[in-house]
Amino acid sequence: MESVARPFPNPNLNIRTFSSSSPRGSFTVSRVPFDQWRNRPRLRAARHRPVAAVANPRSEHDVVVVGAGIIGLAVARQLLLSSDLSVAVVDAAVPCSGATGAGQGYIWMAHKTPGSETWELAARSKQLWEELAESIRDQGKDPAEVLGWKKTGSLLVGRTLEESYMLEERVKLLNQAGLQAEYLPASSLHLEEPALEIGKEGGAALVPDDCQLDASQTVAFIEEGNKQFNSQGRYAEFYNDPALSLLRSSCTQTVEGVQTSKNSLYAKRAVVIAAGAWSGPLMQSLIVQPNLLPNIPVKPRKGHLLLLENFNDLQLNHGVMEVGYIDHQVFTSSARSFTPGAVEDDDNLSSISMTATLDVKRNLLLGSSRQFVGFSREMDESIVKRIWDRAGEFFPALKSLDNKIDKIRIGHRPYLPDGKPVIGPVPSLPNVFLAAGHEGSGLCLALGTAEMVADMILGNPITIDHTPYSVEGRFC
Repeated sequence: MESVARPFPNPNLNIRTFSSSSPRGSFTVSRVPFDQWRNRPRLRAARHRPVAAVANPRSEHDVVVVGAGIIGLAVARQLLLSSDLSVAVVDAAVPCSGATGAGQGYIWMAHKTPGSETWELAARSKQLWEELAESIRDQGKDPAEVLGWKKTGSLLVGRTLEESYMLEERVKLLNQAGLQAEYLPASSLHLEEPALEIGKEGGAALVPDDCQLDASQTVAFIEEGNKQFNSQGRYAEFYNDPALSLLRSSCTQTVEGVQTSKNSLYAKRAVVIAAGAWSGPLMQSLIVQPNLLPNIPVKPRKGHLLLLENFNDLQLNHGVMEVGYIDHQVFTSSARSFTPGAVEDDDNLSSISMTATLDVKRNLLLGSSRQFVGFSREMDESIVKRIWDRAGEFFPALKSLDNKIDKIRIGHRPYLPDGKPVIGPVPSLPNVFLAAGHEGSGLCLALGTAEMVADMILGNPITIDHTPYSVEGRFC
């Protein structure tokens, strides 16, 4: 067997949580796993004492999933529930330490466009989330307690006549696509959200069936369900254990598994790469001859999210998003390089669009920002101020609450320049599957993506058209 180890950064850098007493004041780090690791006490090895090499433990599984975010864990769950295959999940950190844990948790259709290439996947995934919530309810449990589930509906809001006309047309499209939606002029919107200010020319698209969840609770629920297959020998977890290379047959070069820092994990059926923003550079690091692979330009897109704990200073009845969020989701420029990990210094690449949600714990979450600054995990006070000021334009009551920000979440969305995730086999490595590039829709698209990947591995009919998400034709 061949195994070539290459250094790979720790995705623990993907998310940091900051605490603060003021959005304009100083900030202190409240959780810095990487720094703690770097500054850990070290034991000095004794000199002149040769140590015998110890082979990494070997284990065999049907499928090895690289990545323990919502996509990777959902893929494992789908395989465990729909087949008798065994699954191992490996991650350089722990679940929910990347973009999943930094997100806002919305499962919304209001900002999705009927007829777009991601519409079917979003609709199918939302259906699966609703079925999951209903199954929890059927078991006598409360989805709010288990998943942080809320069906509050969403409001896509605009403040100009042009935005209002656009929202009216969007409502028509949503209704034609079979989704319940309603256009609300400013006067009607005020009755739904008294604290929201959009001016007399503004309006909103209301999608009453949109939902939200708590990412940490949901990941914990999925992981607990996966662990129930431990006793059958069908599930295993390898956390804090970075993937270093693919194990390949010395004769056929067929991928046979994944070599991690501590283990040799053999996969009889498939390897799934679902490492979020790290998926592109990870693919390149896993292969002995990366030039033979198609370039999958997954790029980290940094985001800040403000959290105000146990917030009672204004009532928020729905999830709210300004219409500009739609335009900020996709950035394209033929003049830009999409090399994974590259740092962009152009300030014009940063964007702020107002989003506001109130979770089941009454935490107010305010977003959101988008920046191409590589894998930087540093908190940017100017971005925090811009998010806060933007939220104040829509919710004037926030302007007098300078000392209310309790935490700041920072994560890296896995971005692809054409605005679609990549889901499917790698042409040159047919038993290696990719599931990455969901940008800010990882939670929303997770269950639909997991179903698609599992069906591909199992050879089942695919529920929806997977062509828009394939590697072939896009990157090779």
